[in-house]
Amino acid sequence: MDNRSIGIFDSGIGGLTSTAYIIEELPKERIVFFGDTARTPYGSKSPEKIRQFSMQIGQFMADNDVKMMVIACNTISATALEDLREKFPEIPIIGVISPTARVIANQCRPEDHIGIMATRATVKSGVYLQKIREKNPSLTHLYQKECQAIVPLVEEGITGSVMDELLHYYLDDFIAENELDTLVLGCTHFPIVAANIHRLFPDVRLISSSREIATAVSIELKKRNMEAEKKSGENVFYASDISDSFMNMIQLILGESKDKLNIQFKNLDL
Repeated sequence: MDNRSIGIFDSGIGGLTSTAYIIEELPKERIVFFGDTARTPYGSKSPEKIRQFSMQIGQFMADNDVKMMVIACNTISATALEDLREKFPEIPIIGVISPTARVIANQCRPEDHIGIMATRATVKSGVYLQKIREKNPSLTHLYQKECQAIVPLVEEGITGSVMDELLHYYLDDFIAENELDTLVLGCTHFPIVAANIHRLFPDVRLISSSREIATAVSIELKKRNMEAEKKSGENVFYASDISDSFMNMIQLILGESKDKLNIQFKNLDL
């Protein structure tokens, strides 16, 4: 048993979607969340800059004595996971891509046409294609699409008709030309607009990276005998820039009122 916190971090607010699933599945666990809202989005930044920012956040989590780090960001998982594991070998670190690839490999059939919508950095890394093929070589109809502009709109809380137009722009031809029946939400921001995608493309099955990481965290805690015996203290949420959008989205995703949220600002040598 281990009552220390689980550290969860993301380039912005997208990781809150993973956090909600982790809180639901593991109610005894205490969470320390950090969203780098001042420097979001990461997907359009260079790999070197993504690694630099990730190391800063990883050090913040280590300084907070977390028992596990959860990278609730596909871009960081694709770019800096191994670097973080090398720098913090004593802390188990789980990225979001491998658990999602495992679900795809287990649930999809060889005849399925699978599309992965993600940030530019995640697509360029090719990690999704690599992990899926490693786990199920029979899945050969794999396609990727950069959907970079969705992230800043989500960060601003824009999910209505403007988002619908952007989704049409990115996905109409992508789905039609590749005859997609499955779409992977390969960014933790994208579940926030999953309802839009389902409404616009009702015949396409959605697989969310945010949901799958909660199961992976539960399995890893049990394997290491690191589950919390009881809830000890409040969940704490940090952001590098606490904007109105951040506050609104955290309440929307987690369903907590402002007076119940423990929100703090943390400047990580910006």
